[in-house]
Amino acid sequence: MAKKQLDVYRDWLGITETARPLNHYQLLKLKLFEDDAAKIRAAYRQLNAHVRRYATGEYGPQSQALLNELTKAMLCLTDAQRKREYDVTLGRKEEGEGRRRSFEETLLANKVLTAEQLNKARAFSLTVGLEMRDAVLQQRLATPEAVMQCFAESLGLPYVELGEVNLDESLIRRVPATLARQYSCIPVMVDDNQLLVASPIPLVPAVEDQLRLRFGMPVRSVLCTPRSINELLPKYYSKEAMAAAAYDAAAAAAAAKQAAAKQGAAKQAATAAKKSAPAAAPAEEDTDEPAAAGQKNPPWVIAGIVVMGLVILFLAYKMLFG
Repeated sequence: MAKKQLDVYRDWLGITETARPLNHYQLLKLKLFEDDAAKIRAAYRQLNAHVRRYATGEYGPQSQALLNELTKAMLCLTDAQRKREYDVTLGRKEEGEGRRRSFEETLLANKVLTAEQLNKARAFSLTVGLEMRDAVLQQRLATPEAVMQCFAESLGLPYVELGEVNLDESLIRRVPATLARQYSCIPVMVDDNQLLVASPIPLVPAVEDQLRLRFGMPVRSVLCTPRSINELLPKYYSKEAMAAAAYDAAAAAAAAKQAAAKQGAAKQAATAAKKSAPAAAPAEEDTDEPAAAGQKNPPWVIAGIVVMGLVILFLAYKMLFG
């Protein structure tokens, strides 16, 4: 009996919709045009945790592909600009961007801080001369993840927990270590022909321009916690990691060069063999086939035809004229 084909959307996510491809809202099991970034992230995290259960089994590749789809959907729907553009493609009327809540308003609305805690952070910010985000983080009034999610939401940018995402190492190797360290940024993935770059703060225009020229595509900021980026930078940009990446790149280049040389040598050998091979002998004609057009008939054949023609004419004359 044939094995039933796996449908990851139906079998893992419980999605009954059969039309493909699914839009981002269907994939994350959200109502169409859901605008609450917190609900979008919550749906993503629940599905992400569920799909990761299959990452180490026989369906590892399917799990990885679906995790990437879920991440792209979440990052799109929590990016205010990209979400507006995406919603229009699904038929939503363009209404322009409304007023976004400030960082402090978002902290209160999402119940990350109480009014008393917010006043404490505000006083500390004014006393020390820090931005509110850094004041809240330093006072440890909430978890870094909750604070950064509110900060991202107030800016209309997506937030990602880097530990939940499989980074594209081929993109990381294209970013200079000095730039990554200086601006605490690391590429996450490419989606919709845009490079998504994680950093604790939005990338400054100069850095966006450098990356845009290097990758040949627009760049969008994705916010993350300072700790998560600080843990990854040594992993990918240490001397050992850079040396290993350089070795891998050199080995790949050498292998490609060797393969190209072999292909060129084989082509030259084939050309030389073709030139040195003797001309093929013409195929013998089949004696059973009729004579080729234009070939002369023997004289006796011509004489027989003439005699037969005369006999036919004589017989016809006798029949007509007795």
